Amino acid sequence: MIPKLELHLHLEGAAPPRLIRDLAARRHIDISGIFDEAGGYKFSDFKGFLAVYEAATSVLQSPEDYGRLTRAVLEEAAASDVIYAETFLSPDFCGGSDLSAWRDYLAAIEDAAAEVAAQGGPELRGIVTCVRHYGPERAKRAALCAAETAGRFVTGFGMGGDETVGAQKDYAWSFDCAREAGLGLTTHAGEWRGPQEIRDALKDLRVSRIGHGVRAIEDLALVDELAERGITLEVCPGSNIALGLYPDLRHHPISELDRRGVKVTVSTDDPPFFHTTLGREYDGLHAAFDWDEGQFMRLGHTALDAAFCDTDTKARILKKLEIHA
Repeated sequence: MIPKLELHLHLEGAAPPRLIRDLAARRHIDISGIFDEAGGYKFSDFKGFLAVYEAATSVLQSPEDYGRLTRAVLEEAAASDVIYAETFLSPDFCGGSDLSAWRDYLAAIEDAAAEVAAQGGPELRGIVTCVRHYGPERAKRAALCAAETAGRFVTGFGMGGDETVGAQKDYAWSFDCAREAGLGLTTHAGEWRGPQEIRDALKDLRVSRIGHGVRAIEDLALVDELAERGITLEVCPGSNIALGLYPDLRHHPISELDRRGVKVTVSTDDPPFFHTTLGREYDGLHAAFDWDEGQFMRLGHTALDAAFCDTDTKARILKKLEIHA
């Protein structure tokens, strides 16, 4: 029942398989190959995960689909007592990065989020993301979409996709554009590439948060730098284990990073793909590291401090945390 905050959640990646199957059936799209016998998503490695992710996303073809998706994702989050979440949104998937189409998709997402919040569900904010393996030019279009719609709901900009493609610096223009629009900045780094990728992200993109970032543990000087600079890591333990970065939670570096003073938060990344929820993540961390309620409340405050939302929203979320305390 601990109130939870989540900072690293891909909207399409959080789509319940049943929703994707239903939309595929309605549109007579055969994507049966992406599901296992139990009805979950099926893949064997990160490349396969990306392929299944994009196949599932292909059936989301209208603003109405994204409104329905948003409601479904927030319902799942509410079941884990999530009170605030930030979700990655890609204009590449929402109207092909056409600004007019993007506005329509965004309006549907925002309306659905507002309805859920009005009913006592989690509050949601959007982090517009470019897709790294789509290249720097398409990233610029995503950044322009982000800059043109920055405001109360769109509060951040980031980059996801295949970390092994290109370099962080290739996307500096897009991050500069988003920065000028007043957006918070984050990027995936230190998941599939090592510590240098995190250093590059900090130097070339000047982000305040790092998506994943767990391989910083391989360079203790970098760990010290992250702690000293107050950089927040959006850690997704279940995702890291499901994709084979670590064999189990006891070997995951989140506890050691925390012990060394790094600001860590906990998220689910793409929860149905990795058979997790934020509640399960907390249960696993309690079992692996004996983290108690005080530790989890501290995680919540760390996430709130790092959140890309306005001060009024932070004040509302803080009250919810304090009520529980």
